[in-house]
Amino acid sequence: MVAPSAAAAAPAPVDPLSLPEPPKDRPQERMAWLTTILEHHNYLYHTLDKPIISDDQYDALFRELKVLEEDHPQWRSPHSPTLRVGGGLLGGLPKQRHRQRMYGLDNVFSAEEWQEFVARMQRALPEAPLAFWCDPKLDGLALEIIYEDGVLQQALTRGDGEEGEVVTEAVRTIRTVPLRLRGAGPFPERLEVRGEVVIYKKDFAAINERRESLGQKLLANPRNAAAGALRQLDVANTQQMPLRFLAYSLGEARWGQAAPCHFQHELATRLRDYGFLTPPDGKLCADPAAVEAYVESVRQGRADFPMEIDGAVAKQDDLEAQEALGFTARAPRFAIAFKFPAMQVHTRLTGIEIQVGRTGVLTPVAQLEPVAVGGVMVTRATLHNEDEILAKDVRVGDTVIVQRAGDVIPEVVGPVLEERPSGARPFEFPHICPVCGEPAHREPGEAAWRCGNISCPAVRLRSICHFVSKAGLDVQGVGQKWIEQLVSSGHVTSPEQLFRLTVQDLLPFDRMGDVLARKIVDAFDDARHNATLARLISALGIRHVGEQTARMLAAHFHDMDALAAADTQRLLELPDVGPEVASSIRSFFESPANQHMLAGLREAGLWPVAAAEPAEAAGESGPLQGKNILFTGTLSIARGKAKQLAEAAGAVVLGSVSKKLDILVVGENPGSKLEKAQSLGITVLDEAAFLDLLADRMDA
Repeated sequence: MVAPSAAAAAPAPVDPLSLPEPPKDRPQERMAWLTTILEHHNYLYHTLDKPIISDDQYDALFRELKVLEEDHPQWRSPHSPTLRVGGGLLGGLPKQRHRQRMYGLDNVFSAEEWQEFVARMQRALPEAPLAFWCDPKLDGLALEIIYEDGVLQQALTRGDGEEGEVVTEAVRTIRTVPLRLRGAGPFPERLEVRGEVVIYKKDFAAINERRESLGQKLLANPRNAAAGALRQLDVANTQQMPLRFLAYSLGEARWGQAAPCHFQHELATRLRDYGFLTPPDGKLCADPAAVEAYVESVRQGRADFPMEIDGAVAKQDDLEAQEALGFTARAPRFAIAFKFPAMQVHTRLTGIEIQVGRTGVLTPVAQLEPVAVGGVMVTRATLHNEDEILAKDVRVGDTVIVQRAGDVIPEVVGPVLEERPSGARPFEFPHICPVCGEPAHREPGEAAWRCGNISCPAVRLRSICHFVSKAGLDVQGVGQKWIEQLVSSGHVTSPEQLFRLTVQDLLPFDRMGDVLARKIVDAFDDARHNATLARLISALGIRHVGEQTARMLAAHFHDMDALAAADTQRLLELPDVGPEVASSIRSFFESPANQHMLAGLREAGLWPVAAAEPAEAAGESGPLQGKNILFTGTLSIARGKAKQLAEAAGAVVLGSVSKKLDILVVGENPGSKLEKAQSLGITVLDEAAFLDLLADRMDA
């Protein structure tokens, strides 16, 4: 480990205001000077909040630079402040792999769990120091910004951690992002700066106040607003949002001639020297007890932070120790997040609305007097089902406790009984569908009431929305609002009609032009030709058949005809299919309405076949051919990668432990699945044995 005294400081930055102003008859020198001066004033205004010139003075300098760049484009700097101005419409957001995976953080919720984390760290690396760098956990969008020799080159969202979306042009419009690192250099050859994009609470409140005055829909929360703004294809829209980037860590760092950082607290200082905002109130804590005190101080002052936070983060301060500790399959071993409980407020329950979902489920939704919960205005919250309402005894007119679970999803915790108004009556759950008026039913053992009318407008709408959604066919570029308009206008009453739409059918809709209409028609045409059998099965919305079961069915049946012909006994022979799932599949295919819809899909050309022969014949040379496998616990490789390896070897991946399971692969902290598998006599392998099995059988 490096001693603290060895930490090297970055070179002192040159004050741009001390640079001599070139005359206007030397345009190349003046352009370079204007670029430097404008970026300095941008840093003073947006990062330090300490402007020293007026907006008019800044605008005059900016206009001068813009004119010079138009006259002399060959001398335009790659980090000119004029590049921050959003312009053209992007054709799409390409994806790119991160050089180093962007991990999430594991959570602790108590002092005991924190102490156990420290103990695990010490067992893994006994010589690790016990000093930690701590800062608030920001509730924003994770981002990686890549600099080469001090100049911004690219920006990627976190995505799934392995691969993110390229949002470089949008990030250039964020005023707190330096286009060129501040200071005299030398700068690192490559520096991947990681942090969060946020919208401050005061800015978010102003946005919603303006939207409300214009009669526009209010934004749900700052995080979603930031994420949506950053992923805009029209970068001019991104520029209009008051986004801020706060930096807190690095991906790849090739320091070159620059002095490397050895400590997390030193890195925080270096990031500020380079011109970045960093999370407020960061602190170096000398020992685990000091970390606990810090976390409590952040918890107490949570409401005072300018941005939304949902916890605090503690990182091992020694960067060499961080590298030695490494990562689990999903999170670093050197850092942990203290998650704060959901924030709770009181408001009045003004009504209970019943919504109808795609499977006919009647879901009660609480209508609330608007109330801010953690900086987000909440007007609705789920009440789940009839039993939940009875158990909580919430009544219209009650003052209720509302919280945002995970600081995102609003829910009603319960009533404040001492404030209940006289005459408040228990809610009577309707036994008829509020949309179509048909009787609702509740099956034994279930909490939900359902509308059984497959022609119910609400069921039809939700079913078609599901059909095109990411969990269904994943039709790109066709949002739920367009589906709602198509269904409500009567243009579409069943999924197969989506594939008969023409540009002329779409043009009469508001805000629909030739280009968008053509994109929608092309999107459905693309889905018609490229949808997999698994996607189509999932899109049909068969009750109890999700994406994983759909993939399993597609592995065992050649096409939809083969699946429709399978009887209950054949279905029960499949992995992960019990009586309830088998009955649901048979009921779906026996319905005349569904048979009519499937005939329409076939006629429309949407009738995919399995990519290979059914599972019994597939993967005959695979080392796990015919085996049912399940993974549990934390693996060193991504869970998705492990499933791919198993499926490529001929196995079928199940979702739960049952007698049909052949192999359980366990990682760290496997939980109750291991005990159940052992009680059933199922073969249990650790990760190394699983990988060895694949390697040995393939070598053979």
